[in-house]
Amino acid sequence: MDLVERWVALAGPQTRHIGTELDKRYGEPHRKYHTREHLTAVLDLVDELAADAADPEAVRLAAWFHDAVYDPERADNEERSARLAARMLADTDLPAATIDEVVRLVELTVTHAPGPGDRNGQVLCDADLAVLGADPGRYGAYAAAVREEYAFVPEDLFRAGRADVLNGLLALPHLFHTATARERYEDRARRNIETELMLLNA
Repeated sequence: MDLVERWVALAGPQTRHIGTELDKRYGEPHRKYHTREHLTAVLDLVDELAADAADPEAVRLAAWFHDAVYDPERADNEERSARLAARMLADTDLPAATIDEVVRLVELTVTHAPGPGDRNGQVLCDADLAVLGADPGRYGAYAAAVREEYAFVPEDLFRAGRADVLNGLLALPHLFHTATARERYEDRARRNIETELMLLNA
C-alpha cells in the first residue's frame, strides 16, 4: 500500500488531499533521513506497538505529522509541524480532543521525554527513535544521512553539535519507554551512540 492509500485507510477518503500533501512533504529533495522511508518505518512500529497506546489512532496521526515540516536550518520544525497538524485536521470531522492530542504528541518529539503515564507519547517516541537501535550498518546509513541534511554546517561545528545531541540521549535514564522497544533496542542503541561519539571525537 502506498503512503497516500495508507493515510486514506487511517483518516478516510474525504481527507485524501491531506495524505497527498503529507506524502509530498516527506518526498522533498532536501530530506536525506526524514523521508518517506522514515515515515513508513515509524508508522510500521506504531502499528506494532499499538496495544501499548491509549489512543492508537491519535498516535498514527501524530506519526504522519511529526516531521511534516522539516528545514534543517531551523530549530522550530516540531512546533511548525504541530501547527500544520492543527490547521489541516481542523478541516476534518475528527473530534477536537483527538486533534489536540495529535498536536501535543507532535510537540513531544522535541524532547522525546514522555511522562511515565503517557502511553501515547511513549509509543510515538519509541517509534521515532527506533533507528538508534538498528543494526550497525543501518545506523551508519542513518548517521550519514543526518550529516547530509546538515551539509551546510562546517565539520567542526557539526561534530560538536551532534556530540551534544548524542550525549543528551545517553544521559536519559531510558531511550525507550515501552517494554517491547526497550527490550529490542535499548542496549544496541546505546552501543551505536557510543560508537558514533567515538568516531566524532576521533
